[in-house]
Amino acid sequence: MSEKSKAQELKELLFNKKENGVDFMSDDELKICDDFCEGYKKFLFENKTEREFAQSALELAEENGFTEFDKFGGELKAGAKVYRFNRGKAIILCVKGTRPIKDGVRISAAHIDSPRIDLKQCPVYEDGSLGFFKTHYYGGIKKYQWTAIPLSLHGRICKNDGSYVDVKVGEDPADPKFCITDILPHLGAEQMARKANEIVRGEELNVVIGSRPFKDDKESEKIKLNILNILYEKYGIVERDFLSAELELVPAFTVDDIGFDRSLIGGYGHDDRVCSYPAMQAIFALNEAPEYTAITVLTDKEETGSDGNTGLNSSYLKYFIEDLARLEGYEGRDVLSNSKCLSADVNAAFDPTWPAPFEKNNSSFINEGVVVTKFTGARGKAGTSDASAEYVSFVKNLLESNGVLWQSGELGKVDAGGGGTVAMYIANLDVDVIDVGVPVLSMHSPYEIVSKIDTYMAYKAFLTFFTK
Repeated sequence: MSEKSKAQELKELLFNKKENGVDFMSDDELKICDDFCEGYKKFLFENKTEREFAQSALELAEENGFTEFDKFGGELKAGAKVYRFNRGKAIILCVKGTRPIKDGVRISAAHIDSPRIDLKQCPVYEDGSLGFFKTHYYGGIKKYQWTAIPLSLHGRICKNDGSYVDVKVGEDPADPKFCITDILPHLGAEQMARKANEIVRGEELNVVIGSRPFKDDKESEKIKLNILNILYEKYGIVERDFLSAELELVPAFTVDDIGFDRSLIGGYGHDDRVCSYPAMQAIFALNEAPEYTAITVLTDKEETGSDGNTGLNSSYLKYFIEDLARLEGYEGRDVLSNSKCLSADVNAAFDPTWPAPFEKNNSSFINEGVVVTKFTGARGKAGTSDASAEYVSFVKNLLESNGVLWQSGELGKVDAGGGGTVAMYIANLDVDVIDVGVPVLSMHSPYEIVSKIDTYMAYKAFLTFFTK
């Protein structure tokens, strides 16, 4: 074997190497990644909304020994596992560390909402011999991607008597599906002359829900009447109950292996469940008390700006930290200023079919590990926290010292657009924070793609953060 040249030696020393995990991972290590992702695939398919994810996380937490946090109880002992459930749509999971709380906590924060189609409050109508739902889309979507695909209906309907009905229609093979229609190409000249962001407009996202009129009746709106009668017989609801309902339409797709080598996962909602599931599993894996108190936050509303009392722009995380601190006789602000956080959110994987908006030297790639994103935002770094060099160094050393495959990345070229995460809201609490997550292809589409290697490395990164 020939000796390395001086240039080769210098390159190995000086260059920032980008590595595909397959090049140096053993078959056993690859199998660990694949096995972990089988659980993720099942969870992703069964939990397509923030309510479903939060409820499943609560049930899993209790199975793993977590109990509801009592802010008026006594000081938590090292190893104590507690949770705070926020209005059925967000949850905080916490394992008490051996150090005093004043030394700070380790936070992993991920969001569990995804872009979707919501129903308006008065959604049911009929027109042209068809029954429809009127909708209002949620989060950043390409609206045309949501036409002519099967949709399922998920959510909760609350009645005046305080009872509620949970709805999940369209996921079982025997269930009916729903659909937003599109115009055929032969008659689509006017539509195709529109700008791309108006090929389908918001008020055109009308969902077909039926076509048969109510029999033996002379009244108008018989299709609407027939549909409402079906809903009344099945769920005991009337039209007015839609005013106090949260109903969401999501793709009725399965979660699938992608590619002949089965190296990728295709499904709805990878953003951001491909980070929230590993973050949840990482805290469940803490069978012994960590040094620092570990906290996983699974939050809502990120796709619309994190506003609202279940989003991280509210104070529920801060209040939880304050309650923990008070039990040990400290101020919450003293805990927060000593704390560290991984904002567990995805980044856009470089797509060679659509290379124009990416700056290749600073993009993340499939199979190169979890991506550390120093800043997000748009153009002049607007709407981001921009992690300090000291904190980036801490995270870089933590991952490299513990065998976590990782890469750095930005969200596209400087003036190409951009986006935000929950990192800035946690940074505003005086916490060191940086984004760490999985690169995603076709992000914010009804069917996104991620790598099994990258998904497992996210879990390994969060577990390392909690334990090292």
